[in-house]
Amino acid sequence: MRKMRLPAFMHATAAKILCSLVAVAALSGCSAIKLAYNNLPELGYWWLDGYVDFSGAQTPQVRDQLAQLLERHRRNELPKLLALVEKAERLAPDDVTVSQVCMFSDEIRARVLAVALDASQPGAELAATLSAPQLQYLQAKYAKVNAEYADDWLDRSLEQQHRKRYDAFLDRSEDFYGTLDNGQRTLLRELVDRSIFDPRLVDAERRQRQQEFLGLLRRMGSGKAPVRELRAAIDAYSKRIAEPPPGAWKDYQHALLQESCSNIAALHKVTRPDQRERAVRRLQSYAQDVRDLIAKPLPARPTTAQDPTAAVR
Repeated sequence: MRKMRLPAFMHATAAKILCSLVAVAALSGCSAIKLAYNNLPELGYWWLDGYVDFSGAQTPQVRDQLAQLLERHRRNELPKLLALVEKAERLAPDDVTVSQVCMFSDEIRARVLAVALDASQPGAELAATLSAPQLQYLQAKYAKVNAEYADDWLDRSLEQQHRKRYDAFLDRSEDFYGTLDNGQRTLLRELVDRSIFDPRLVDAERRQRQQEFLGLLRRMGSGKAPVRELRAAIDAYSKRIAEPPPGAWKDYQHALLQESCSNIAALHKVTRPDQRERAVRRLQSYAQDVRDLIAKPLPARPTTAQDPTAAVR
């Protein structure tokens, strides 16, 4: 199945904090997008289960809370997402500035944080029930994720890393604009080759976040602290990810974000009128998908015992 992606000057900061919402971007076609959105509680359940291995007692609670989270997202967040896509549609026919691109980045991060904070109450209630074996399961899952990241990035040469990023940038861009010409592809290559992206820094930061979260759960989870205190700790953790404290990581993240905004603006500047027309049509299609989901949700498919996330991993 071909992947649907966010438009080019929104994609750079599409966050991955809430897997059950990010899953929508893994599918393509109007009906698939709508169907995936309405099945996010099921997709989200299986994704989370892969991290903590839910017990029979936890499963109904998790499914119910994910369904409620989706409905709140539909009411509160989809209209804001629609406004953002419509704004991108208005900007797409013309050149865009770096600050305009970063405005989309900032708004996307704000929306992701809003969802994370909304999810913190049911998340704290669940964390209060996690057992020691489940925390060990989570630690083992983190180790597997880290090994996969090392295989994807750290074990590759610099040239291979650049090629991987170039291929991803090209794929996203052509999904949005259509086929790029040789000059545009050369620009992409130059942007990637001079990028400050360093997978070692990303790996180190992610590992630190993982250990911080595990430590939080071991100190306060499993009934060791009231749910309200656990929720406050989870909220603080989410906010630190969204807005890191002063230091080397914050500086690097800001510089990388500025670079990404600049790259997207630079590519958009050299696109042809027909490519921008295609971009507008894509944005119009995205906007209509969101309107349809707000106005008339599709019924979710019946749940099954099989992991439905396997097809989109």
